[in-house]
Amino acid sequence: MQIEATAIADVKLLIPRRFGDDRGFFAETYSRRALAEAGIDADFVQDNHSVSREVSTVRGLHFQSPPHVQAKLVRCGAGRLFDVAVDIRKGSPTYGQWVGAELSAENGHQLFIPGGFLHGFVTRDPDTEIVYKCSGYYAPECDGAVRFDDPAIGIDWGLTGAPHLSPKDQAAPLLADLSNPFVYEGQP
Repeated sequence: MQIEATAIADVKLLIPRRFGDDRGFFAETYSRRALAEAGIDADFVQDNHSVSREVSTVRGLHFQSPPHVQAKLVRCGAGRLFDVAVDIRKGSPTYGQWVGAELSAENGHQLFIPGGFLHGFVTRDPDTEIVYKCSGYYAPECDGAVRFDDPAIGIDWGLTGAPHLSPKDQAAPLLADLSNPFVYEGQP
């Protein structure tokens, strides 16, 4: 598995090797050892899978606050999506910055998003499936969101039409209005 840095050091792009023939392909999509060798220490406890029927479905920007913070390892099972991570750790040198990657069933790429980051995606194909591992169990009382179109973050979602949003995402606050529980613990 190839693991690459992104513009935000703690977010990683994972590119599993594929072995293919006329039947299809095989790929190892998760290896605790490979992640540990790349400095990723996440104990995944839950897998999630969702389907978005429409192109331009936006889900996010979501997070779980302490004590149920979630790191995520995200991949696309069918279709194509643009996946985004936003650093919201107070004191981080990349606070408020975002990185994104196209994940598709065809390219097999994955994005590792640590705790303390917002996560969201937009679908590029109909019936897109996202499959992801989480390092914490879902806890509704710790569930939070920030507006996907917050101008202070400035994500270029590449939308070609109106986004399809849930009521929760439509009502999400701006980052500036968030009671933010995350603090950067690295070197300044």
